[in-house]
Amino acid sequence: MKMILGLCLLCLASRTVHAAPLLKTGKMDDTAAPEGEVEVLMFGVIQFSESLQYVYETTEAKIDKISQKMKSHEQTLKKLGRQTEQAAEVDKQMKEVIQLLQAQMAKQQAETKKTKDWLANMEREEAELRTKVEKLEKHVMNSVPTSVKELQERAEELTDVLRGLQHFTKFQKENIETQNEKLSKLLQSDIRV
Repeated sequence: MKMILGLCLLCLASRTVHAAPLLKTGKMDDTAAPEGEVEVLMFGVIQFSESLQYVYETTEAKIDKISQKMKSHEQTLKKLGRQTEQAAEVDKQMKEVIQLLQAQMAKQQAETKKTKDWLANMEREEAELRTKVEKLEKHVMNSVPTSVKELQERAEELTDVLRGLQHFTKFQKENIETQNEKLSKLLQSDIRV
């Protein structure tokens, strides 16, 4: 609006402008330009200023839109950056959990193997003891008993020891089965992860 007002003032001031060409001497002719030409010139200047005003306003609007889009893209990029950081943290935590589970599984497997070996050893010892008891019973039956009561007491002691070993072996088998179930569950949960 200020620009149009300035152009109007320029138009009024230009009525006194001389439009004659410069002579070779560089002096202007004292004749004034025809009023029609000045009006055409001023109309052209006004149209030009209006065009410049329109270009200025549309350019400003385009710059505002571009700025808004840039801000929107910046916010989206920041959000994506945060999500990427969160995903990296989750990935790191999952790797730590997997490593922990693998360490626990290795430990469980080692303990299970140790327990199986120990149980096999106990079963072997039980079988050896049973064989010894049977041999001893045969020997006692075939040999002259020094005292029947003494032999019965000895046989009862050996029977009690054998029962204790059988209970102990049964307990160890149950313990191994429990550990195998835990290990199986742990392996299944690790496979799901």
